[in-house]
Amino acid sequence: MEISKRFLLSSSLLLLLLATRPCPSLSDRCNPKDKKVLLQIKKDLNNPYLLASWDPNTGCCGWYCVECDEITHRINSLTIFSGELSGQIPDAVGDLPFLETLIFRKLSNLTGQIPRAISKLKHLKMVRLSWTNLSGPVPAFFSELKNLTYLDLSFNNLTGTIPGSLSLLPNLGALHLDRNHLTGPIPDSFGKFASSDFYLYLSHNQLSGKIPYSFRGFDPTVIDLSRNKLEGDLSIFFNSNKSTQVADFSRNLFQFDLSRVEFPKSMRSLDLSHNKIAGGLPEMMTSLDLQFLNMSYNRLCGKIPVGGELQSFAYDSYFHNRCLCGAPLPSCK
Repeated sequence: MEISKRFLLSSSLLLLLLATRPCPSLSDRCNPKDKKVLLQIKKDLNNPYLLASWDPNTGCCGWYCVECDEITHRINSLTIFSGELSGQIPDAVGDLPFLETLIFRKLSNLTGQIPRAISKLKHLKMVRLSWTNLSGPVPAFFSELKNLTYLDLSFNNLTGTIPGSLSLLPNLGALHLDRNHLTGPIPDSFGKFASSDFYLYLSHNQLSGKIPYSFRGFDPTVIDLSRNKLEGDLSIFFNSNKSTQVADFSRNLFQFDLSRVEFPKSMRSLDLSHNKIAGGLPEMMTSLDLQFLNMSYNRLCGKIPVGGELQSFAYDSYFHNRCLCGAPLPSCK
């Protein structure tokens, strides 16, 4: 009996010691290979104050701009955002093999081209390289990253044509290439993105040519091609059976007859202003639950159909057309 009591007492003490022993925090479980890579990235970026927490004497999973997987403790997110940082995106970024999120954003002194090293990151799901001074072409190697769901290269100084191979990304749901200096046509393959809930932003570039014929079957949730030099017949895009909610084609050179166009019943926001569109507003527009509409600065004629939301918009949604009339514009003569 005495032996049993002693055994129980010693077992209890051992359990108590184990319970009170400090466990290493997530920040202490930093993978040494990842830590070495991060310190190289910091060095390549000239040791900016933004990365002051990247101290070699501390665990990298607790560093600012960094996240680790809770099970493997490998770096899965690098988000460098809005700070005083200059230089180019280091090639060492490509040596973080388990990275799923890569963000360099609102860094006006980040320059150079997008490095090929990023193509090694096969687990990437989100890439945001935006609001920087990155230049050069949109890299075709992004099409090699089959897990990408979100690609944002907006608000940069990218030039050249858009690689059509981006449409091969099977999981891509959003593509932002807006506010660059891109030229040439929209690739024909861009009407073939696999996602049923796609967001496409190509505005504020210098794109030219006609809308790809493949857009006849393209059904994005949001599409913004505004402020380019696109031309031709845009009517091939519209279809009452599509599920597009937001469409902005303003400030281009589109020229077609609007009269027989059937817009998607799901349309909530439509901007066709500043083009060369003729004809009249189709009667079916009275059935749309529009929250925003701009048809100004075109060559439209005839009476604005009465009904739906069409009279709820101000006159500047319709003005500067050839002979459009009726509320909210002056009455037809």
